[in-house]
Amino acid sequence: MKFATNFFKQLALIIPALLLVLAPVFCSVSPAMAAEVSVKMGADNGMLAFQPSKLEINAGDTVAWVNNKLAPHNVVFEKAPAGADAATFSHKQLAFSPGESFSQTFETPGEYTYYCEPHRGAGMVGSIVVN
Repeated sequence: MKFATNFFKQLALIIPALLLVLAPVFCSVSPAMAAEVSVKMGADNGMLAFQPSKLEINAGDTVAWVNNKLAPHNVVFEKAPAGADAATFSHKQLAFSPGESFSQTFETPGEYTYYCEPHRGAGMVGSIVVN
């Protein structure tokens, strides 16, 4: 009987110690991976549009604009949330070649709006909401 009592006392000490050692291994949370989203400049159907024209992304994600159809295109930011300067996100240089691209990573949450300078009058505008 004394053996059983000592055994259970030792077991009562060993189990919590093992749980403390192993819990971080099984309960760890891996960090979220940042995503990269592509936006076509010039829609597949031949329209002067960003495709997609509206995005919702997370802070730390990157948007890549890829020249698709009806060049030349660029991306000029008109609005950015407080703490972000719209001009620093703009890519005013025109993209002429199919597949030509540029990208921007967004860290500050809020709404961003942009347009294509040569085709703004045709309605080539876009927006990004960063969560």
